Amino acid sequence: MTVTEPAASRAAEILSRPVTLNGLTVPNRIAMAPMTRRFSPGGVPGEDVRSYYARRAAAGVGLIITEGTYVGHESAGQSDDIPRFHGEEQLAGWARVAEDVHAAGGTIVPQLWHIGMVRQQGDPPFADAPAVGPSGIRLDGTEGTGRAMTRTDLDAVIGAFAEAATAAERIGFDGVELHGAHGYLLDQFLWAGTNRRTDAYGGDPVARTKFTAELVAAVRAAVSPEFPVIFRYSQWKSENYEARLAETPEELEAILTPLAEAGVDAFHASTRRYWVPEFDGSDLNLAGWTKKLTGRPAITVGSVGLDGDFVGAFRGEGSPVQAIDNLLDRLERDEFDLVAVGRALLQDPQWAAKVLSGRHADLRPYDADALRTLS
Repeated sequence: MTVTEPAASRAAEILSRPVTLNGLTVPNRIAMAPMTRRFSPGGVPGEDVRSYYARRAAAGVGLIITEGTYVGHESAGQSDDIPRFHGEEQLAGWARVAEDVHAAGGTIVPQLWHIGMVRQQGDPPFADAPAVGPSGIRLDGTEGTGRAMTRTDLDAVIGAFAEAATAAERIGFDGVELHGAHGYLLDQFLWAGTNRRTDAYGGDPVARTKFTAELVAAVRAAVSPEFPVIFRYSQWKSENYEARLAETPEELEAILTPLAEAGVDAFHASTRRYWVPEFDGSDLNLAGWTKKLTGRPAITVGSVGLDGDFVGAFRGEGSPVQAIDNLLDRLERDEFDLVAVGRALLQDPQWAAKVLSGRHADLRPYDADALRTLS
């Protein structure tokens, strides 16, 4: 791919601008998107995980958003190789990750995660724990082997997220991201397809935000006022790419406003292709609408720098490099504030350095083999 020198200079100028998220100044507009890797036996991030993130920070990624990390609730996860954000050994490992990223010049937040009804009975790390969700309904509409959450369950999960956020600040992270996307627990409450409760936590879009808003408020209260709380959400689900939380901007505003009021400092709007308009009659993507409706900073994501969305990656497909002119246009007009890069950074740890220095011809196309290593 050929990029002229003026275009390269424009990329550096636009992407190099700092941005503020509450009390955190991120040195540029490039973030690393969270990507589950399964390289942390016993839930402990080791030396290879430290190096994996530090390499990307050293190459110019301004904000590292870690892979999803399980909060301290027995039903939160489904693998013993995915990192956890609770436990002495696990948190000690994460403290070293944060230290290395800071030494490399970057900032870092952990993504805090509970998978809810995606879990299967018998999954590690806690095999006896049941799957739990708002109504005991799986993403495909079946009841599965889980159960609807009780008031005690709700309080326990809220407490687990708040405790993880407190730990993140204590061990040196720069903020937290709450995983409310892709059909996992918080999203299961937001989406009518999985939330069929008849109490105060179900019903119309505003009622469906009640649990997540309470959780956000608890996290906000557990950390310092200037400590950033980021919320990631999506319309699509892991098993339903056509699912939508909101069909109109008005419906989206009804969902996002309670979350912003509860203490979200920035929203991370997950899409499969960042260039696709979210609603008819406007070119704004989901992050653009999010910023417009809430007034909060927004992070966009979705096949940045690649031709082809991430779904094919899990079928072993590669993706050629794609120009980012459209992305720069949108950033320049402040449609959103940060750009999260996923597979392109997974493939090439030097992606940010190459883009910021105009070495677009050196960018490497995505190869699905990158999923098998922590390069």
